[in-house]
Amino acid sequence: MSIKRIAICTGGGDAPGLNAVIRSAVVAALNRGWECVGIRDGYTGLLNPEQYGERGGLIELTRSMVENITHLGGTILGTSNRGRPFQDTALDEQGNEVWVDCTDKLLAAFKRERIDALIAIGGDGSMSAAYTLHQRGLPVVGVPKTIDNDLDGTVITFGFDTAVSFATECIDRLHATADAHSRIMIIEVMGRFAGWIALNAGISGAADIILIPEIRYDIAKVAAKIEELQAQGVSSAIVVVAEGARTKSGSQDFTWAQTGRLGGAGYQVAEQLAGLTEQEIRVTVLGHLLRGGTPTTFDRLISLRFGA
Repeated sequence: MSIKRIAICTGGGDAPGLNAVIRSAVVAALNRGWECVGIRDGYTGLLNPEQYGERGGLIELTRSMVENITHLGGTILGTSNRGRPFQDTALDEQGNEVWVDCTDKLLAAFKRERIDALIAIGGDGSMSAAYTLHQRGLPVVGVPKTIDNDLDGTVITFGFDTAVSFATECIDRLHATADAHSRIMIIEVMGRFAGWIALNAGISGAADIILIPEIRYDIAKVAAKIEELQAQGVSSAIVVVAEGARTKSGSQDFTWAQTGRLGGAGYQVAEQLAGLTEQEIRVTVLGHLLRGGTPTTFDRLISLRFGA
């Protein structure tokens, strides 16, 4: 088919490098004589354009608009990681909220807007959604994005290097205050059910203990390691905890079952350790600090390459 007009969308959690991908993709498209539009907030701009008023759900992407965005965090298109990519809610006969498949509605919107192909930038959920569109006949290019570095079938995802670099810097800073007060410092990092951020930042930052989802931990062994450090004359300890870490018995932060979001693993470890050591314990949750901010040189370069 002849490509004349393409769309770009960013879905799921934001990651440093998104704007670099957008810039590079737009420049590459314009160099080929193609029009380029951005879909607001994942697929929302196509599914519910009315909520954007006169602005509409699409952004015409020009060279001047993307000229100076490579270094910016976030995404100029907006993103969405709530619900399901192209499903909407409706009320059934009993008044209960149910999911309604909007795939046909979305494909009709692509056709209405004369969009010939899509560049979908996202992680696991976004790529699954993009694959569904591909199966329905829409030409799609997927760009692997997630700070978690957990996307199947990829060597690396952009955003990961920036997250690890920032987490490592935070661990470096916490070493100083941990030593000054002879404390156990617990640092919780993102990553969902993958331990890449915790492992890489923990090793780079010379952490004493690293707890990752892939290896269930025994809190007694964690306490024993801290006692071993004390016996060696080390008065402080750095413990890096991935947000998806779970105990040997399999227990995990209960907020996942309730909200679909992880969080609290660091405090759970602190609570478990409190009865096993007399040392003071402090918890630092890096959370969304890992998502925001300026992408590293590595992430800028890989994002620009992906976009092109």
